[in-house]
Amino acid sequence: MATKEEIRAAREARLEDLHEQLTGAVEGLVTGDDWARALSFAARFRSRSFGNTLLIWAQHQTAFEQGRVSEPYPTFVAGYRQWQGLDRQVVKGQAGYMIFAPVTARFASANPSDPLSWRRLAPREKRKAGEVERSKMVGVKPAYVWDVSQTDGMSIPEAPAPTLLGGEAPEGLWEGLAAQVGAAGFDLLRVPDASAIHDANGVTDYAARTVSVCSDMSDAAQVKTLAHELAHVLLHGPDNPEARGHRGVGEVEAESVALMVGAAHGMDTSIYTVPYVSGWASSVKDVSPVEVVKTTGKRVRRTAIGILDRLDTLKVGDGNPPGPSRESLNSGKSQRAPRATAPSVENRRAGAGEPIVAGRGL
Repeated sequence: MATKEEIRAAREARLEDLHEQLTGAVEGLVTGDDWARALSFAARFRSRSFGNTLLIWAQHQTAFEQGRVSEPYPTFVAGYRQWQGLDRQVVKGQAGYMIFAPVTARFASANPSDPLSWRRLAPREKRKAGEVERSKMVGVKPAYVWDVSQTDGMSIPEAPAPTLLGGEAPEGLWEGLAAQVGAAGFDLLRVPDASAIHDANGVTDYAARTVSVCSDMSDAAQVKTLAHELAHVLLHGPDNPEARGHRGVGEVEAESVALMVGAAHGMDTSIYTVPYVSGWASSVKDVSPVEVVKTTGKRVRRTAIGILDRLDTLKVGDGNPPGPSRESLNSGKSQRAPRATAPSVENRRAGAGEPIVAGRGL
């Protein structure tokens, strides 16, 4: 029987392996095409963290290349017990995909406003009279999920998924995004063409508190641009402490959010997004494409999830099989819109990025 030290060492080794797999997956995302595919996939698995999404993707690709699964892309993933609750069983010999799972602990305090007053409770210890109890994430541990292609049993009902054709826009998406722009304190303007907004498809003016979108584009292009500008509103005001200082990074983030929002509604924006993101990512001096990916992935997912959570529109699935016993998963948190002073522009084409200076912004 293994000792506690041996169990701990084995867990640490598995976590190290997970970190290496995640690093390898990120390092593979160095082109616009790969980045677009990763974000489109993340939009369909938005109930998972961005890191876990990449881990599932990478491990499933390996399984497919080795002939262990029949489908090149995963569709639904769940834990062993969850599949059993759905009357499906993991096929003998199918290895699960290892992901990070949160480890939580209980803490108590008689003075919650004092961060130093919180004490960790033992497994069966109860809080004292007058204390407040809260749970907090204290670490991660390895956990396993299996794709539906690794199981057999009762069929999984497929929810209807939106499929976009040509220049159509998903029903209600413009209205939903416009409402979020308004809720952030910005006025939405539709201008006749790009000449009105510096030869751009869209512009966010933080000083005037306006978002402008060209109306001479297809409905799908207008919706995609509106999602791009909403991402600027949420992410890139000078008063936002998380705002990046390089325009290239900001444009990669905004267009990546737009891609995720579109992909969650069955839109394929890659014909525009791939060259746009590639151009701006390559403009970031002294930073490798891998580093750009690492610094933007979590923020992109968090912002896109926040937008999607507020939309009452028909979306593709989120990677969870429909049915009972769903596992508790991480979800992104929305951000409040910052106040800022300089305009943000979605150019007609990707250009050379510059550090932000007075009077210019993301």
